Amino acid sequence: MNASATRDSIVTAADELFYTRGFEATSFADVAAVVGISRGNFYYHFKTKDAILDAVITRRMKSRDDMLRSWVDCGQSPKDSIGKFIRILLMNNEKIRAYGCPIGTLFTELSKRDHPGEPAARALFDLFRQWLRHRFEDLGCGADADQLAMHVLARSQGVATLANAYPDEPFLETEVAQMLAWLDAIAAQHAQTP
Repeated sequence: MNASATRDSIVTAADELFYTRGFEATSFADVAAVVGISRGNFYYHFKTKDAILDAVITRRMKSRDDMLRSWVDCGQSPKDSIGKFIRILLMNNEKIRAYGCPIGTLFTELSKRDHPGEPAARALFDLFRQWLRHRFEDLGCGADADQLAMHVLARSQGVATLANAYPDEPFLETEVAQMLAWLDAIAAQHAQTP
């Protein structure tokens, strides 16, 4: 495996372990074991755990940004794009029930420790907030767009947290259906506004 592929494998493994075990509970040895490399080879690529965290956050930012852009670039309506964002909860149903939201859990863990990576983790929420705000603006919501974006983020995070707390209940599906009905009402309301 070349150096670039090895580095990518390390970031992929760390991303998954930070999500499923938590940042603090994941060691260099854990990541090296998943990738199947020696600790020496590992240190060639990353000298500190914080450097791996930076790479994981950068990777998450790029993948989420690419996903969101693709929804707009394929010509979906603003309402359909927002609906797709809400349905992420269903698309990631099993993992959310087992581990919560990957963005929310990482941010919460870092903020509890006043970790220097906290602002970068918050930037993932900023990406979602700005994207949602633009979609609500495109939907005709004007001055309410940011408030509506924050509502979707807050409710999504709450749903992910409670679906993790109560994984055997149909809570997640019910909440997503309610959020989509709310979105339909918002879209209908703004379609009637001149």
